[in-house]
Amino acid sequence: MKGAKKGKGKGENEKSGEKLKTKDYEQELAKLHVELVKLQEWVKYKGLKVCVIFEGRDGAGKGGTIKAITERISPRVFRVVALPAPTEREKTQMYAQRYLPHLPAAGEVVIFDRSWYNRAGVERVMGFCTEEQARRFLGVVPLFEKLMVESGIILLKYWLEVNPDEQTRRLEARIDDGRKIWKLSPMDLQSYSRWDDYTKARDEMFASTDTAWAPWYVAKSDDKKRARLNLITHLLGKIPYEEAPREKVKLPKRQKDQKYKSPDYPFKFIPEVF
Repeated sequence: MKGAKKGKGKGENEKSGEKLKTKDYEQELAKLHVELVKLQEWVKYKGLKVCVIFEGRDGAGKGGTIKAITERISPRVFRVVALPAPTEREKTQMYAQRYLPHLPAAGEVVIFDRSWYNRAGVERVMGFCTEEQARRFLGVVPLFEKLMVESGIILLKYWLEVNPDEQTRRLEARIDDGRKIWKLSPMDLQSYSRWDDYTKARDEMFASTDTAWAPWYVAKSDDKKRARLNLITHLLGKIPYEEAPREKVKLPKRQKDQKYKSPDYPFKFIPEVF
């Protein structure tokens, strides 16, 4: 089986205390993108079902990591699921019910940007569920995930771990950045003050749901670039794949007899301000 080869750029050999340079990062990421495309084609060819979960505190780098994974592949194969807060109707459903329709079918990779583990984290810490509901969830979810795995789903669960100082730096950087201000919701601000509560919730979640059939993998994310490369490399290594057979691409010849002539239509071209 083929998998992602470990990059040999000098950034990969530097100590973790030194930030990975952008040039080294982009070179290594380009190599991993090639492997992700190979994985994509293998998933389609073999009809694999892959489910990847990303969890972590606000500012841990989940969104950037998911973007790094998906920016060069097909959204028809790699599907990102980021569910909003449940509706009043969904609140009355069985808890896992709103997640079931999003699980992968054959030939799909589904990436959850936060998942059913909301109940073990934000819902528990912020009081959106009772302590009894949270504990019941922690007891049931390993069985739920065992059913997923036994049905043929390849389930990968990632927790991105960021230290408190780096989280503070990232959240403060969003305040005056017009591109990122939308990432600071009132809920984010409330949860920021509850670092210890989230740490306790994380630890209890790991103790209850880090199973042999669906283990948790932790990625240190203080250096975003390094974390993305490490995580993508790990993901590729956890899904056996080969290069799917395909015919060599060759552009066909264009029509020689250009009989059709376009009318002199007044196209509304956009202004060329750049």
